[in-house]
Amino acid sequence: MIEVTDLALRRGPNLVVDQLSFGIADGRILGILGPNGVGKTTLLNALIGTLRPAGGAVRVAARIGYVPQLFDLAFDYTVSDVVLMGRARQIGLFGSPGRADFEEVARELERLGIADLADRKFNSLSGGQRQLAIIAQALVSECSVLILDEPCAALDYRNQAVVLRLLAQLRAERGLTIVFSTHAPQHALDVADDVLLLRGPGRYDFGPASDMLTAPRLSELYGLPVLDAQFTDNGARTFVPRFLDPTNGPAS
Repeated sequence: MIEVTDLALRRGPNLVVDQLSFGIADGRILGILGPNGVGKTTLLNALIGTLRPAGGAVRVAARIGYVPQLFDLAFDYTVSDVVLMGRARQIGLFGSPGRADFEEVARELERLGIADLADRKFNSLSGGQRQLAIIAQALVSECSVLILDEPCAALDYRNQAVVLRLLAQLRAERGLTIVFSTHAPQHALDVADDVLLLRGPGRYDFGPASDMLTAPRLSELYGLPVLDAQFTDNGARTFVPRFLDPTNGPAS
């Protein structure tokens, strides 16, 4: 269970989140959307406990696994080493990894289809491979809540699909509660049960994905026309931003 009550968050001197309240039940997926600078990553930092609220409260009654945005490591660790770091809580401050820890790492690498990368250097991987490795790192921590900061950022369509399918599988097979931020409404449409739309301090909408993911709400959120495109052959739908007006240039 995740419970946020009257939350206020600052980035430096600036208030970026204010009077934010919502709750997520176990086993549900929350998608967080909003323009740049409205506090998506700041909110995730509060959920994982690395940022102290300026007001209100955050309660996460479970062990958290966190997947940040793509990054390079300062040292040339192998993929196995990076995933093993997720066992820090089980190993302890002055402990050494044991057989069970290595078996857990191998199990998650195999499960995510990247066992063949175990001895590769993390910094040599593609963006999609790195993202799967960091998700494996979070999963070996034996978390019940998985929080991801733009997990599909900089990934091609194929790797976006891999990550989204994985999130759906983790909820279905393990009952994980999942929170992720994204700039793509389609990602939330595909996998989220609930959606939080952040528009600025004290301005947000929260509710079921079917209520939040509409063309009018998304148009207001991003400040440009967003069209709801539906396909007659299979009933699928997506959202299409109208970046340019055919006659007058940028859409407004």
